Amino acid sequence: MGIELLLVVVAYLLGGIPFGILVSRLQGGVDLRRVGSGNIGATNVLRAVGKGAAALTLLGDIGKGTLAVGLGRWAGGSPELVAVIGLAAVLGHLFPPFAGFRGGKGVATTLGVVLGAMPPVGGLLLAVWLVAALLWRYSSLAALIAAAALPLLAWGLDGRPPFVALGAMLFGVVVWRHQNNVRRLWQGTEGKIGEKAGGQLGN
Repeated sequence: MGIELLLVVVAYLLGGIPFGILVSRLQGGVDLRRVGSGNIGATNVLRAVGKGAAALTLLGDIGKGTLAVGLGRWAGGSPELVAVIGLAAVLGHLFPPFAGFRGGKGVATTLGVVLGAMPPVGGLLLAVWLVAALLWRYSSLAALIAAAALPLLAWGLDGRPPFVALGAMLFGVVVWRHQNNVRRLWQGTEGKIGEKAGGQLGN
């Protein structure tokens, strides 16, 4: 196995670490996939377990994306290879081999990948998410707004074609994974940040 393929596989496996599931079980004794939205990301952890667990999940999900890209850069990978590694890490989060290939929506891991590959873009992306989340208090809406800004920020602040393409692909992934959220936002039934999870499993 060549070093390039090995790095891609490692990135996928790193992305597949289900921090939300692990933290929720350890801190709250909760099976995250059976409460709230059923999603394994930090927003559902916040609703199901609490702020501390959500913060740990968020750091873990961001960190695994940044670490995957960092390994690629440390190995001297080209921008093309680093972009593929970043995409592999996000796909690992979406389809984690350690959790039955039922993963999250990839927002935090996307942020980690962008922070590792294009730090100025990642910083602005985080700012966009925070402002949108504070204004409207919908995590999904903030994610969609930040994702929409990603290709433009990558093009304007970085400009390397592989990273611009990565930004466009990650935007598509986030929109794809938020189809149900878009429907609920349109219907006015989407849960806001901080609302407690009920016992029913959502979409």
